[in-house]
Amino acid sequence: MVPETVYMVGQDAMIVAIKLTAPVLLPSLAVGLIVAMFQAATQINEATLTFIPKLVAIGAVLMIMGPSMMQMFLDYFQGLVRDIPQLIG
Repeated sequence: MVPETVYMVGQDAMIVAIKLTAPVLLPSLAVGLIVAMFQAATQINEATLTFIPKLVAIGAVLMIMGPSMMQMFLDYFQGLVRDIPQLIG
């Protein structure tokens, strides 16, 4: 395997990883920011207050985006397995 091939496979893996994690991380970040602003405004200093809203947001995102995220991962993995002869040869 030549270094360019390793670089290409690694780059594709990173892009897929970002595409898979962004739908979960961005709503979690937004909910955390909103709850933190609420805590700052009301001076409630409870560290566990953000847990339930984030859990609900992540669950909703996974229910909505889960099938498409799984399909994206399967497409990448099947393409990687299909390209094994070209990658090692």
